[in-house]
Amino acid sequence: MAQVVLGIGTSHGPMLVTESQSWGIRVPADKANIHAWRGGDWSFDQLVAARAGEGLDQQITEQVWEQRQAACQSNIERLADIFAEARIDVAVIVGNDQNEIYRTTLNPAFAIHYGETILNHELGAQRLQELPPGIAASLPGYIPAGGADYRGCPDLARKIIDVAIADEFDVAAMSALPREETPHAWGFVFRRIMRDNPCPSVMVTVNTFYPPNQPRARRCFDFGQSILKAIRAWDSDQRVALIASGGLTHFVIDEEVDRTFLAALENNDLAPVFAMGETVFRDGTSEMKNWIPVAGAMAEAGLRPEVLDYIPCYRSEAGTGNAMGFVCWR
Repeated sequence: MAQVVLGIGTSHGPMLVTESQSWGIRVPADKANIHAWRGGDWSFDQLVAARAGEGLDQQITEQVWEQRQAACQSNIERLADIFAEARIDVAVIVGNDQNEIYRTTLNPAFAIHYGETILNHELGAQRLQELPPGIAASLPGYIPAGGADYRGCPDLARKIIDVAIADEFDVAAMSALPREETPHAWGFVFRRIMRDNPCPSVMVTVNTFYPPNQPRARRCFDFGQSILKAIRAWDSDQRVALIASGGLTHFVIDEEVDRTFLAALENNDLAPVFAMGETVFRDGTSEMKNWIPVAGAMAEAGLRPEVLDYIPCYRSEAGTGNAMGFVCWR
């Protein structure tokens, strides 16, 4: 049977693939948006007032930004080294789409790509116009110049689909991506963790972001264990990695939530995560549900978790930004 030999969890946000001096470019959008934080909906000014005692003005200097970006890049390289040293044959990558290949007209709770090829083509002019402010500058971090075609792994993907259906997960199945664009959750892994030399991969999408069909956290955990069961049932001697892409808390950073989550991973006990409730998993923080299936699989596989680093990257006095996490299981 195939062997799961590695797990990885990595953040993937645009702050990781742009110069730290540009981190503030998203602040005007932050000021215009309503944000999820601690179970409520908050304006930018309300967040500034509520968090006035946290000293966040000291977190958003260019010197701090440079230091935290350097730390993030060091940890990304560590994960890439770990991936290379593990001699992985096939990767199963769990991520979420943000109106990249799906739309509200059709957005499955869980889906698995079982095609031969994963397309990651450069965006055309019309697609570029659809992007939120400040995102276009991050695209080279997810899409190589000239685009790329990556290898899928249909045999393993179909096994995951078969086992998921038997386990009563009614997953959607994709023989090809709906658009010739790899969502940035996977593009980051292909470019940075696999260093533009990816092994055959299975894309697993989780609708973490968009109501009304977001799977619950516990359901995501169980789904990860179904994925592990499928890998173990696959008639192959391949070495397999499970990779989670996304998180941690954003677009408003909440260090208490992040530390609860990372401690639960270290302890192989996600009960404290489930106890936080579903209202925590909104906006970008919902991407923790990409990590939960991998954590579920790792708990069953017996691989040891290691939190390499946790780096909260604030970009405003309202606490907006992206908390970055880097974890491996070996």
